[in-house]
Amino acid sequence: MLKISHAAGHALVTPGKQSPDGYKEWQVTNEIVKLVMMELENYEGISQKRIDDPTGKSDLPLNKRCELINTWRANVHIDYHLNAYGFGWNNAGGTETYIYTSRPKEAAALAEKVQTNLVRELGFSYRGVKAANFQILRDTNMTALLIEFAFMTNHNEAMKMRTSEYQKKSAKAVVEGIVAQYGLVKKPVENPSASIFYRVQVGAFTDINLANGLVEELKAKGYPAILIK
Repeated sequence: MLKISHAAGHALVTPGKQSPDGYKEWQVTNEIVKLVMMELENYEGISQKRIDDPTGKSDLPLNKRCELINTWRANVHIDYHLNAYGFGWNNAGGTETYIYTSRPKEAAALAEKVQTNLVRELGFSYRGVKAANFQILRDTNMTALLIEFAFMTNHNEAMKMRTSEYQKKSAKAVVEGIVAQYGLVKKPVENPSASIFYRVQVGAFTDINLANGLVEELKAKGYPAILIK
């Protein structure tokens, strides 16, 4: 069982975590988290837990988040963020993914896959896989990534990331990275209609010879016909 924890990096109520026009980071990252978790449910051997407040009404302290992740014994943790530079709109932009400063081998491999996928899907500049001493990476006991999908202070990137199209692109990139890293297999699709049969009646006769004649004609054409009285 692969246990994956998720967190939208900052809450709806977190001061300052917003674009210059007041649009909150959480309004974007919350949607991406939900999409990723929903898609991963289609794969076998997965258990998931969201460790931030899914309502966005409270911002759990980082030490509490790390405690929750470690106690649950996650194998992988993904933290979802939007970057920022300064306080007004500017041209700083791009996508980057962080791992801890010791650059754990598995974390680096997963980060490279996710980062490459994100740049391909979103089309923003490649800022690379970077190492940082962030608490969520330092104080968790598993493979952990912190993703900065785009800059919420870059007008072009911010507007795109608010759309369902780009949120779906972001989720797709993350899921495909996880699937590739851990060789996940999709659950078989159940087809409830596979055992349902429909009967087609071609004709009804009072003369058995006419009925037998039609049966033989249908068989000659490749149809499995039978005569029922």
